[in-house]
Amino acid sequence: MSGPLQGFRVIDLTTMISGPLATMTLADQGAEVIKIEHPDGGDLSRQVAGRRGGFSASFLNNNRGKKSVTLNLKHERGLEAALRLCATADVFVQNFRPGVIDRIGLGEAAVRAVRPDIIYTSIAGFGFEGDWARKPVYDPLIQALSGLASVQGGGARPRLVRTILPDKLTGIQTAQAITAALLARASTGEGSHVQVSMLDTVLAFLWSSDMAGHTFVGDEVPPDKAADAQSFVELIYQTADGWMAVSAHTDSTWAGLAAALNRPDWLEDPRFATVAAREENKPARLELTQAELLKDTTENWMQRLSAHDVPCAPVLTRDQVYRHPQVAANGIILEQDHPQAGPIRQTRAPARFSTTPPGAPRPARRLGEDTRDVLAQAGYDAQTINRLIADGIATDAQDMPE
Repeated sequence: MSGPLQGFRVIDLTTMISGPLATMTLADQGAEVIKIEHPDGGDLSRQVAGRRGGFSASFLNNNRGKKSVTLNLKHERGLEAALRLCATADVFVQNFRPGVIDRIGLGEAAVRAVRPDIIYTSIAGFGFEGDWARKPVYDPLIQALSGLASVQGGGARPRLVRTILPDKLTGIQTAQAITAALLARASTGEGSHVQVSMLDTVLAFLWSSDMAGHTFVGDEVPPDKAADAQSFVELIYQTADGWMAVSAHTDSTWAGLAAALNRPDWLEDPRFATVAAREENKPARLELTQAELLKDTTENWMQRLSAHDVPCAPVLTRDQVYRHPQVAANGIILEQDHPQAGPIRQTRAPARFSTTPPGAPRPARRLGEDTRDVLAQAGYDAQTINRLIADGIATDAQDMPE
């Protein structure tokens, strides 16, 4: 088997991270993904820093398993070819700013005219309606507007999450939504328009754990600097030789922590007698815990805390994490030889399927590497394909610089 989505075809017009990650997720699960790029340079993420053999790490890590086709969609014949490909597809995905895709000629009505039951998918930054819908958007702007930066700041100076969380979270949400739409189509026979915005995705993400004080209408918690500052910062503590995460919220794990740290007096302290009391007295609890953990090394604390079944983990750096024994046991790290970029290290798709396991993913392709094959499958003869290439409307695989 080659994955649970084997047999589905996806036309991918997305660039950068959110859209490419969504479609790569579908490719990892067996879908045939045809990535359409402009002949002049293609997806901007091909050009960013961190490169080898003509490929950027960003492009490799968000575009494996896809076929690369180049078409100049501003040309009538390029647009015609794109629509011919759409007629054979189950899913169409684009992440242009609202309104742009219609001006190109690949809006929902145009695509649905050639494939009525297609799952037409649009990804936006701020949304699809309202004054902000057509504003330019990048990940930090969503972190700011959604409140995520304030949550990270903990009531002090707002801080960005040091990864493009809104982009990546939106990619994952989009892949799930597309799969749901395909499942609905199997029941109804009808296609649908899936719309996912980065702002909506992050707000929904935050609401499940960070908006308790704004859930009960009429009983909203006013801004409180001290309360905000507590956040999840208590999970990370400094030790004698590094850092570690410790989480002791329940009565049993609190008792285990007190035993591991040799502080039985904490169990008699009324400030820490219940879950609610420990939450109300969080600053004191954090300060006492931190003071004890500074007295020994991370490795020793791991042994002592684990012996009392207290949830804990070392804080690993990026160069340490893929060497950790548990990561190895999970088999999440995948090493392959890329034809141009050489040996590369990535993660496999995290979801596993017992009856439809996907095969090893194909490495990301050179720009236009599949143009001839895909257009031929769509019914173009060799002479017509050669004319498209000669006229600059499409390109064959380009030689990548070493």
